[in-house]
Amino acid sequence: MSASASPIASTASLMPQHADFSDWPNSRDWLAHLVSFNTVSRESNLALIHCLRDALEVVGVSAEVIHNDGGDKANLLAVIGPEIEGGVVLSGHTDVVPVEGQAWDSDPFTLREAEGRLYGRGSSDMKGFIACCMAAVPALVDAQRAGTLKKPVVLAFSYDEEIGCLGAPRMIARLRDRLPRPAAVLVGEPTMMAIVDAHKGITDLRTTVTGKPSHSSLVYQGVSAIHLAARMVTFIEDRMQARIDCGHLDERFDVPHASLHVGRIEGGTAVNITAGECIFDWELRHLPGEDVEAMLAEIDAHAERLVAPYRERAPEVAIRSERTVETVPSLGHGDRDPAIRLCQRLLGDQRASEAVAYTTEAGQFQSEGWPTVVCGPGSIGVAHQANEYIELSQLAACDRFLAQLVREQQGG
Repeated sequence: MSASASPIASTASLMPQHADFSDWPNSRDWLAHLVSFNTVSRESNLALIHCLRDALEVVGVSAEVIHNDGGDKANLLAVIGPEIEGGVVLSGHTDVVPVEGQAWDSDPFTLREAEGRLYGRGSSDMKGFIACCMAAVPALVDAQRAGTLKKPVVLAFSYDEEIGCLGAPRMIARLRDRLPRPAAVLVGEPTMMAIVDAHKGITDLRTTVTGKPSHSSLVYQGVSAIHLAARMVTFIEDRMQARIDCGHLDERFDVPHASLHVGRIEGGTAVNITAGECIFDWELRHLPGEDVEAMLAEIDAHAERLVAPYRERAPEVAIRSERTVETVPSLGHGDRDPAIRLCQRLLGDQRASEAVAYTTEAGQFQSEGWPTVVCGPGSIGVAHQANEYIELSQLAACDRFLAQLVREQQGG
């Protein structure tokens, strides 16, 4: 560790105890505390959620904890202000990706400051945004106590975004039942405070190919699951080119078409046995507005055509695909203008919105008909990597953004 680098102690012993905000942490201190929780997706996030809930309750904000079925993870939902139409939802996920196999220069769960940067797992993706949201609570509560907060601000923090956006749907359903329609949803994924109004959706799938084992010298007695899988993999790749050829493009994206990618394959038992089974995992990343079900139906239909010639002598032969998680919808085919204009006002300029390749929970909020964009501090370019960091200037920019939001909601 260089002489200019210093670890930032967790503020666990300094969590707020006073309703007058005299000991309320700033965004930097909140980030140090949040990073100290190991919320890798395979672990529970309850300690972090309970920390946020307890802090909010000290200052009179009731926070609802929404558990998963297993009870080991939870979302947090807190409404500050009147529960009426026109609120702004601030959404962030509390889970982070693993650190195993990465060469970190310091403990990834102890925030470290060096040369204007704060290093730690989740600092950019996306505990930095949650830290800024928590730092904005005093201004929101003061406005509420003074009766000047005309429209609500909603804190909506989820679990398991990194493994399929699993937590947000339950939180969104509760928000839909509890509050009238919000004016905008701001998902604070790292965009360097750029306004993102479009991203692809994603579907993860597993295809199981069942063949008929035989001695490889009697090749026509068996049916190789590996050979059938290879033909399916080639067809899946060809569908990507077919969509390009048909003009299914959106030039705002770096990859301007739907992408299909097979990432893992395994099968067979020995070189001299035709494989009885082969399994491969793959993904479809679709553009906003594309019909995912039609795309998958085309692939299923091809699978049936492949196995049909073998069914008479080997009725067990089959190719079956199933989702490993539910499709996470794209962002970009609904009305985002109110959310875009809000962000422009908060940022103080008329910057154009952008499209990104990665997927977020924003599409799930948009599916409710709520104007949604992605806008948050930090860079996606350093997320998921060793020595992940967020610049102090990005925290400051987000603090200013949220301070302006408080003023916006006071204006009614």
